[in-house]
Amino acid sequence: MDLGIRGKRALVCAGSKGLGRGCAEALAEAGVDLVLNARGTEALEAAATAMRDRFGVDVITVAADITSPEGRAEVLAAAGAVDILVTNAGGPPPGHWPDWEREDFIRALDANMLTPIALMKALLPGMIDRGWGRVVNITSASVKSPIGVLGLSNSARAGLTGYVAGTARQVAPHGVIINNLLPGIHDTDRAEALDAGVMKAENITREAARAQRMAGIPARRYGSPADFGAACAFLCSQQAAFIVGQNLLVDGGAFNSTL
Repeated sequence: MDLGIRGKRALVCAGSKGLGRGCAEALAEAGVDLVLNARGTEALEAAATAMRDRFGVDVITVAADITSPEGRAEVLAAAGAVDILVTNAGGPPPGHWPDWEREDFIRALDANMLTPIALMKALLPGMIDRGWGRVVNITSASVKSPIGVLGLSNSARAGLTGYVAGTARQVAPHGVIINNLLPGIHDTDRAEALDAGVMKAENITREAARAQRMAGIPARRYGSPADFGAACAFLCSQQAAFIVGQNLLVDGGAFNSTL
């Protein structure tokens, strides 16, 4: 399928690895030029080179912490006028509810709620002026089905979801479409860290921890960044123009619900 976005320009955050890279590669395959952000210069440049060589698109790199005001300013200055925004930042660490203090919640909100909101606030006006835009926020399946040890993530991402629900409907008349993508377990560094938590808590091997977690996924496997990226690219496509303010699960069927 031709997604109809060849020649568009996208800012993809945390795009050097994992789900962010999956999204960036799927957009590049569709002919989208990229502004790619991540904190680590080496991984970022390697990802950019691979995408330029494979897909023949322009890729600008900005090594900066997107969750800091300074990093955000640097990224936005380099990005300029973009048609597509993919927000993404690493999730807060797991833990236990009595141990979380106000400062822990503030850090989680800064990374996983306030940073995407700041990026949208900066870039939506230009999209509105041009009459076309796409925003995909990478959130979490925990928005639909909270995970106890990820209470910081549950809270911050639920706040972003509420913001998007209202904002998406305000900008849709201008041809700007905002949706959220909710990953379940994908084979990324984040999954490795959570696997390690299960290994430690239950004193089992990595293989046993993965098998245990896969048993709860009807697809019986972890997702891949490519699986996730394909869903992201579709939500950025011309064909997604009537999908507004939705929360699409990409979780292999793990969330068990009729609706």
